[in-house]
Amino acid sequence: MDKTILEKYAPDPENLLFILHDIQDSKTDHYLSFNDLQQVAKYLNLPVSKVQGVATFYSMYSLEPRGKYIIRVCESAPCHVMGALDILKEFKEVLGLEEIGMTTKDKLFTLETSACLGVCGVAPACMINDVVYGNLTKEKIRQIINDLRKGGSNV
Repeated sequence: MDKTILEKYAPDPENLLFILHDIQDSKTDHYLSFNDLQQVAKYLNLPVSKVQGVATFYSMYSLEPRGKYIIRVCESAPCHVMGALDILKEFKEVLGLEEIGMTTKDKLFTLETSACLGVCGVAPACMINDVVYGNLTKEKIRQIINDLRKGGSNV
């Protein structure tokens, strides 16, 4: 872990979420290792169990390595009505994944779901890293994944 992340914040437990987020975002495999949790606990003078509890409570954190691109398919009611299950199925097919939460063998993509992305007007939608894609179709999904596999920099 990059110690400068800790140094950005005062050693106050109120900074826990920000620190965990910055650590996870600094890593190419987008996850928090047990060593990361231990260092944060020590810095904030908290039990490791408290830090681990927070990291496992929030779905934005992962204790397992993930892909370069984290795909979150929205499962809110509007997205569900507009075909989110078909969109999720298409992502699984295009990526060759059997289950949600899996990462592709090339470590490029991890497929997850999200309760709501807040973009109901363009349902069905997904977020890939920090970019939202709406009005998804099977064709659009294939194009997005192909662009990213070719090194597309729009995500």
